[in-house]
Amino acid sequence: MQNFDYMTPTRLIFGKESIVKLPEVMGPLGKRVLLTYGGGSIKKSGLYDRVKELLADFEIFELSGIQPNPKYDPSVLDGVRMCKEHNIDVILAVGGGSVLDCSKAIAAGACYDGDPWDLISYKVKAKAALPIVDIITLAATGSEYDAGGVISRTETNDKIGYVDPLLYPRVSILDPTYTFTVSKKQTAAGIADAMNHTMEQYFAEDTTLLNDGFCESMLRSLMVNGRKCLENPEDYTARAEMMLCCTYGCNRILSLGNSQSGWPCHGIEHALSAYYDITHGEGLAIITPRWMRHILSERTIDRFVKYGINVFGIDSSLPKQEIAEKAIDETYKFFESINIPMHLRDVGIDDSRLDEMAHHIAVNEGLENAYAPLTEQDIKKILVESL
Repeated sequence: MQNFDYMTPTRLIFGKESIVKLPEVMGPLGKRVLLTYGGGSIKKSGLYDRVKELLADFEIFELSGIQPNPKYDPSVLDGVRMCKEHNIDVILAVGGGSVLDCSKAIAAGACYDGDPWDLISYKVKAKAALPIVDIITLAATGSEYDAGGVISRTETNDKIGYVDPLLYPRVSILDPTYTFTVSKKQTAAGIADAMNHTMEQYFAEDTTLLNDGFCESMLRSLMVNGRKCLENPEDYTARAEMMLCCTYGCNRILSLGNSQSGWPCHGIEHALSAYYDITHGEGLAIITPRWMRHILSERTIDRFVKYGINVFGIDSSLPKQEIAEKAIDETYKFFESINIPMHLRDVGIDDSRLDEMAHHIAVNEGLENAYAPLTEQDIKKILVESL
């Protein structure tokens, strides 16, 4: 079991009508608020009006139009500029993980005099960040309970996971009813995203029985409740459990004491969505079973056997190789069953830039140190197999 140093300072307020506590949690943080959000969904749902009503005594400035795979330019740069121009005290992010990821980069950049990319690219470590409160409307990334976010810089095809302890939200407000109107496509992508977050921590060299149980239970819950959410979008119990699974996915609680896995599927997918701007969860679903099959070996087979037996209930009396291969097949079949496109060509990616992407991943993602080390040739093969 590995050493660790862990703290989660984020306050979670979970359940129906938890938004009523918004003035209470915002008050101590200041009166000048940068409200960040994406498209018009929070206005259509009435959430925007509810926020403005609850914060009638606050001075609110707005940054809208934050996209999935949030962009450094314009969103992060515009947000940093607004924070400095208006002396913002606190950022309120309302939306999904992309809005919150972008807000985290803004929070750090607003307290830095140089180019915010210096912070995101780890050239300089942040010394301060504005406080963040969030209201999550899409269950997927877990950004509401972790210290990081992912930012894309289009002109260089970079998509970087920016992590700093200063970026934990102060408070996350989680009302599962806000996810009732999420489309089936985005619900399925959220399921896949959270499942892969769990797998990235499960497939590691040194693990514990406790953490394995957490991860296996998470995966089973996401599959069962995810299907229920797709069948009945207003099933509160299913939406609530799925939301909490997603919240736990990325804040390290599933892997405390485990060795690092390198998060190889994320490393590969980051290039796909940086180059082609595809939906992150869909990219992960496409890559994951191909990565699994590629790394299946005498060294990793016992991990796949445990995964197959405890997650999918595969007969433990079968030969190891058969259990492992069935487990990978079942992973693929599940993603396919929730209507996720399972080939890169299905999401607009052909073979024209595979060499370029494989090289970019090999140079930037450190996958030579992953649970199963990947060379540039390995990465290229996984991409080809995903076409």
